[in-house]
Amino acid sequence: MSFVQPTPGQPDGLIFTTATGRVTDPRSLDRMLTILCRDASVRRVRVHDLRRTCASLLLAQGVDARTIMETLGHSTITMTLDTYAHVMDTTLRAAAESMDDALGLDDTEENSEGETAPDTDG
Repeated sequence: MSFVQPTPGQPDGLIFTTATGRVTDPRSLDRMLTILCRDASVRRVRVHDLRRTCASLLLAQGVDARTIMETLGHSTITMTLDTYAHVMDTTLRAAAESMDDALGLDDTEENSEGETAPDTDG
């Protein structure tokens, strides 16, 4: 894969550029994405949907929120955490389950009230 260097005066660090390294017009990007979705026979998505998917996948993979904040260009960590709190809840649940596994608390028995209690038979 080759990367086109930005033209003098153009911002660097862009993800979507023209063949000459210039900023891609958002409408052109939208048209290209629509064509790609159609050709791939998948549901049409917006560029912003891809951004949200990226953030959700990174969080689900355990990437720290500060790195995701910087990747998305959010101005504050609060914006990232507030926007993706639903994914954070899932990630926190998975972390708690991992801790249970590490502590050997995954072997449980059901008590008389239908609740689970740690297995003490060791």
